[in-house]
Amino acid sequence: MLGPLGVWTAGGEAVRVPEAKVRLLLADLLAHEGRPVSADRLAFDLWGDEPPGNPVNTLQTKVSQLRRALEAAEPGGRELVAHGPAGYALRVDSSTLDVLRFRELVAAGRFGEALALWRGEPLAEFADAPFLAPVVARWAGERLAALEEFAESGDVDLAPEVARHPLRERLRGLHMRALYRAGRQVEALASYAELRRMLVEQGLEPGPELAELHRAILNHELAPVARTNLPVAVTGLVGRDQAVRDLCELRSRLVTLTGPGGVGKTSLALEVARRLPVPDGVWLVELAGVGRAEQVVSAVADVLGVREDASGTALVEALRGREVLLVLDNCERLVEPVAELVSRLLRAVPGLRVLATSQEPLGLAFETVWAVPPLDLASAVTLFAARAAAAAPGFTVTPDNAPVVEAICRRLDGLPLAVELAATRVRGLGVTALLDRLDDRFRLLATGHRDAPARQRTLRAMIDWSWDLLGDAERIVLRRLSVHVDGCAPDAAEAVCAGGGVAADEVLDVVTRLVDRSLVVAPEHTGQPRFRLLESVADYGRERLREAGEFEEVRARHAAFYLGLAERADPELRASGQLAWLDRLDADTANLRAAHDALDPAGAARLTRASTWYWFLRGRLREGRRLMTAPDPVTAAWRAGFGVLLGEAAEPSAITGTAGIEDRRERARARWFLGYVLSTVGDMPSGEELTDRALAAFEELGDRWGVAAAHSDRVSQALARGRVDEARASAARADELFVALGERWGQLKASFGLGMLAQLAGDHERAEAVHRDGLRVAEELRSWPEVSYKLSWLGRVALLRGDYAQARELHERARRAAAEHGFSPGEVYAETGLALGARREGRLDEAEAHWERLRSWHRQVGFEAGATLVLAELGFVAEQRGDAARALELQSEGLALARQVGDPRAIALALEGVAGALALAGDAEAAARLLGAATAARASVGVPLPAGERGDVDRIAAAARAALGPESYAAAFTTGHAEGLHTRVSKSVIQNSPASAGEF
Repeated sequence: MLGPLGVWTAGGEAVRVPEAKVRLLLADLLAHEGRPVSADRLAFDLWGDEPPGNPVNTLQTKVSQLRRALEAAEPGGRELVAHGPAGYALRVDSSTLDVLRFRELVAAGRFGEALALWRGEPLAEFADAPFLAPVVARWAGERLAALEEFAESGDVDLAPEVARHPLRERLRGLHMRALYRAGRQVEALASYAELRRMLVEQGLEPGPELAELHRAILNHELAPVARTNLPVAVTGLVGRDQAVRDLCELRSRLVTLTGPGGVGKTSLALEVARRLPVPDGVWLVELAGVGRAEQVVSAVADVLGVREDASGTALVEALRGREVLLVLDNCERLVEPVAELVSRLLRAVPGLRVLATSQEPLGLAFETVWAVPPLDLASAVTLFAARAAAAAPGFTVTPDNAPVVEAICRRLDGLPLAVELAATRVRGLGVTALLDRLDDRFRLLATGHRDAPARQRTLRAMIDWSWDLLGDAERIVLRRLSVHVDGCAPDAAEAVCAGGGVAADEVLDVVTRLVDRSLVVAPEHTGQPRFRLLESVADYGRERLREAGEFEEVRARHAAFYLGLAERADPELRASGQLAWLDRLDADTANLRAAHDALDPAGAARLTRASTWYWFLRGRLREGRRLMTAPDPVTAAWRAGFGVLLGEAAEPSAITGTAGIEDRRERARARWFLGYVLSTVGDMPSGEELTDRALAAFEELGDRWGVAAAHSDRVSQALARGRVDEARASAARADELFVALGERWGQLKASFGLGMLAQLAGDHERAEAVHRDGLRVAEELRSWPEVSYKLSWLGRVALLRGDYAQARELHERARRAAAEHGFSPGEVYAETGLALGARREGRLDEAEAHWERLRSWHRQVGFEAGATLVLAELGFVAEQRGDAARALELQSEGLALARQVGDPRAIALALEGVAGALALAGDAEAAARLLGAATAARASVGVPLPAGERGDVDRIAAAARAALGPESYAAAFTTGHAEGLHTRVSKSVIQNSPASAGEF
């Protein structure tokens, strides 16, 4: 990007990206540096006010071309172009995109390497693309800023840049300084005169800093180098490049770095202090060893070399008129006296800035609080590798040990001190044993570097330092919070932490103080807050909880709260507040699992029943199946339903056992769910019977959600019987009720029927719009089974339109989404789409492999009646290969099965398949008659064959018409049309075929 657009493989080979719009698309994605870009924005960027007829589809074509170009260059390249709810994004990082690498090098102070990445004018070939102009201008500004930083300490020829940017004062000043130091005082003064002349013409004067530099050059006196007592860095600062950059840009005179012990506040503060240009010095004041409030003033005075009295007056006078940065380290034990001194100094000394580190803020009105986060995983691994290699020469992170190292860093929350302490143990233990021993982390990490402060030599000492600062109420609440897993909401904190000296209405105040002291993490600043402990702090808290003799009591209180939470949430998951409750249960999943383990069998069974619908909505089928161990008929029914969705055969006893469910609503819901899953996998007769019984019960109970859910299932069940009008009525009823209830999953479910009916009617635009809306809702719900289904339906629409590449991409995404969550029917449905597309593209071997796998799946789950389409498609594959006998065998088997099921559309498909086999074998008259019968069968349910699915019929009809002639073909077709569903298929002309005789 930092020059003409160029793409290279990992091996350095140039990659050709053909076609101007595809290159412009690539430039657009790269310009967003990995952030997602909506399809509408991309389409506008590419075509402006003159878009093609269908800009979104055309954009998808360009995306597919880009993916193909990247894949052709290097296997896996197509995956670089990702798509999500927010749009398209290009997966890049500093190792793959030069702009990001440039910023990384600049943040590390490696300006020469950074500037060497520039190859010319960025994206010059797209100079007429208006959306790229501000991006290129921003990059150019970053380059110029880096060049100026480099010139502060390096020998750089600035003359060309001054010529290009003659009014940029900092650049001009650096150039003047360089000229003066090179003995070219006259030229330096001439440069100033040139700038002043240009500014005066605009009614301006040079700024005071440049004017002072001019005076110093005239008098041969440049400002002296700033003084400092900062220690020299002996190791690199890992993972803080962006933080250093952001902090250096802050203009606040007081910045306090907060965070838990060991997070690296001091290291970050020192690095920032080294980078900031301060004329009169940068001074570090270490307060960890200061024991009393009255010693704070003298500690600062000692560092500055000021003879101080207790009032602080001499400090003010010593600093007045100077530009100084004070770094006050480890203020947490002396927050009040430090705050008092800082307030006085900043008010009296305009040129003073203060950078403080503390586990809690100083609490001053003009303070900027900057919370230092733990390292991200990649940075933590980098730090671990560096420190482990220092302790055990030769150690490196390899593909084999990388998962173990990552697990260690996650377990240690990315705290730099903890990661470094762990790395020192690699020499004696290796990484696997180190990970295994982290359950006893305080004993494991009990030794550190001798030159570290005492509070940082062991993990326990680090947390002891913070614990000693707490009052009684803070210690009580902190240790009780440790029973939570992965955080908790305020109501949970109040319920679990109250009592024994802390009133319920005091808990949140205490928690807030713990947040201020960096012992509790509250990462969310919008929506409902959550409180979390770092894992090391949580382990420490549980130790203290056991020491206090409260562990079992608090654990029981925790389990009771989350059982109640699940039971409150269950009905809300079928109402308008569904999304909020899904988010709450997502956040508390780990707590719910811990509660299940702590409850007695009866309580665990209640929690399982209350969680079942949540598990289904989130696609957590295996988890639910594993925990549904209670023998009651409600649990048995839902367990059987989950099993079917996971690819198992239905348990007949679970279906009949629903009669033993005493609660009428629970009984109706269990039957509805079983009817739903059986219909999903193709057992329409069994599913329809259960749905009808559930619907009758829901109507008697006045359960509008249940009525809507049952009607949504009746759509596919009615279509399977050819009752299109009934399907339309049920689809409309389900949509009406779910919209009135405000229930998002239900609306998603109803959209399935509406989209399918639009598709059957040949209204592809309406079908696609409905399915895209449904996909958006499914992604919003994070309901991955429904995401899979919606992707497959969009794939089916693409097939009907003849866009095979788009169909294949959508079906592959659908299959991956289903496989990742163990959702077997979704995988089957997606593979069905892939199989349909493969045959239509002429890839017969691939299609046959897909269909044979699908046929085995239907046999495995016991629903061979769902295999009518499989048999028809396998028959068409055989026909297109010229194997008439095999085609007739498969199509005849499919016809018998379709007549057994009773779906007129399935019968029509089978008749068309047999017609194709007979036409290939030479019996054109029989083929024409069967095509007529199939047309009548489709007309009988008001659903003629859509134009996008007529390929097989048109092919077979053309062969029969060519053999018979138009008049004989029309006569045979009319005879078959009159017979319709009752047409007879008699002995074939194919000799010795297993299906050559008899009637089907």
